[in-house]
Order: sequence, then C-alpha cells, then structure tokens
Amino acid sequence: MYFNREKKALFVIGMDQELPRLIQQATNISPENMLTMQVYGPEISQPYGDLMRAIILAVYQENVEEIFVVGTSDDHRYDLRSNIYAQAEIEEKIETIDFLFKHCTPEFTRTTFNEWLGGSGTIIDGIQTSVTLIRNHPLMPSDLRVQGLLLNKENGGLSDVHVS
Repeated sequence: MYFNREKKALFVIGMDQELPRLIQQATNISPENMLTMQVYGPEISQPYGDLMRAIILAVYQENVEEIFVVGTSDDHRYDLRSNIYAQAEIEEKIETIDFLFKHCTPEFTRTTFNEWLGGSGTIIDGIQTSVTLIRNHPLMPSDLRVQGLLLNKENGGLSDVHVS
C-alpha cells in the first residue's frame, strides 16, 4: 500500500479520538497534507446529505487528491433502532418517515427508516458503500483516488478494503 506524502488526503474516520494519530503513523502522510473528518460509522448514508457536502467542499476548497474511508477492526456495530423504537411516542413519527422513504426516492437511498438508521450490516459493508458512493458521485473529479481501509488498532496495520 502506497501513500503519497505530498498529496492532500482526506480521511473519513470514526469518532475514536486516537484514530488521527494512528492513521498518521500508519500512512506517514505529513500532517499538513492530512485532513480528517470524524463521523459515526464511518458510513455515508445519503449522496446529497451534509456529510457528502462536506466531502465535496473539502475536495474543491482544500484541493484534496485522495480520500480514504477508514474503519477499525474492533468496530462494534450497535443497534440504534432498539433505542428509537423503545419510545412509544415515536411510532407515529416513524410511520410518517417510512411513508417518505417509500414515496420520495431518490432523496432517500434506503427503502425504510429502519434500513436508513441501521446502515450497513458490517463495518466492511459500510466502507464499501461509502467508497462506491464517493467514487460515483457526479460532483467528484474523475481522477480522485478513493479507497477503503481497515485499521487494526492493536498493531497499527492498515489493510485495503476491496471495492468492486
């Protein structure tokens, strides 16, 4: 795996506060050429949402040449849905949101609220989905390199996540 120290790179990473340091060590990219965007996941759920907007702005305003979507091998997905559905007063709102998901495509890339909130099944699936979405976004430059990576926090190793 080759990282160009001279190219400006954007890393879309999870919320763990030690990730920027670990990634900088693993890639040896100079800090002035490394931007990080910390999000829960990391998974992009909407092609025209705030997260994708921030990525697009970073590419054009910061001259980003490479984007890496990085997950960690110890990522433990948890089910937000059980916390949301446990609140009885929210059921009517969820029915309304499900109606919108069903009838307002392509704004909603999932078919139900449950699918949207739950995201991809695994961290690998989330990375692959995000990389594909960024690569295929109509506002992204065609020469932009977009890659998925999995970080092993115990040994600091990075491995490629294959995206077809």
